[in-house]
Amino acid sequence: MATHVLHPGTKRPRRHVTLNEHLPVDHRLSTVYRVGAGLMGLVLLAFGILGLIDRIGFFDTEGDTVATLNTNGALSVLSICVGLLLFVGMVIGGNFASTLNMSLGVLFVLSGFVNLALLESDYNFLAFEIQNVLFSFVVGVLLMLFGMYGRVGSALPHDNPYWKARHPEAVRHAEHANSKH
Repeated sequence: MATHVLHPGTKRPRRHVTLNEHLPVDHRLSTVYRVGAGLMGLVLLAFGILGLIDRIGFFDTEGDTVATLNTNGALSVLSICVGLLLFVGMVIGGNFASTLNMSLGVLFVLSGFVNLALLESDYNFLAFEIQNVLFSFVVGVLLMLFGMYGRVGSALPHDNPYWKARHPEAVRHAEHANSKH
């Protein structure tokens, strides 16, 4: 269903919408971004700490098993750093958390593909095994889901700030119609 009517011969000005349009700090979507960043950060932080407790070699390609995942010192430190970064996103919230979740989600999926190619090779310096690859894919998809929630989609509600940014003429029309009543 069309939300506006285009009149023949008139040109609509195109407005470039970025994913970092301003959201109010207390907007309800910020909670989703924060919870997503916090949950994934907690999982990665716990995994990294448990990996460091085992005192395995930093670039040991054999690794050790922690919570059914293979790890070594480098992967443990990397997991702690990314977990802390996600906690920073949780504290800041808003668009920062959303963009951080999406960006890290994409990086996790790419990491899954790269490390899938490196399995059973001498270049597998993070000691990945197939369960690590699957974990990387799952975390990546979850982070992207948490980051994109309410920002993309074909059925965003009309009070959503991203829908408003993409449809400024419909917002002006609705404001004009409301001002007459």
